Amino acid sequence: MNQILKEVEAPFIKDNLPELNVGDTVKVFVKIREGGKERTQGYEGVIIKRGGSGINQTVTVRRVFQGIGIERVFLLHSPRVEKITVLRRGHVRRAKLYYLRTRTGKATRIKEKITAKKAPAQASAARQEA
Repeated sequence: MNQILKEVEAPFIKDNLPELNVGDTVKVFVKIREGGKERTQGYEGVIIKRGGSGINQTVTVRRVFQGIGIERVFLLHSPRVEKITVLRRGHVRRAKLYYLRTRTGKATRIKEKITAKKAPAQASAARQEA
């Protein structure tokens, strides 16, 4: 039964999504329909929750607009979600960041994850010769 579901869902699963983690600041580009027209709108915020699996994967993105916290749940594999870009990688030690709901201002800041950049092979070979 489970194998049959995976085969049916496979064509709809997007393969061009970046790696998303809780605490990351992302910009989600969503297709919005107004009247007969369709346009793309960006929604920028922090991922506070990931849920689901397979085609039902969701992320909850939180942002503060005019002093009011707004959360939206996005289906990652939905045709309405055009693309997702990661602006900052957050370093958190929890799976759900619900505590951000009660905080305001600077208390909502999340540390940035620092990743080591690999030096090109030529640069490391030049250092070894010297």
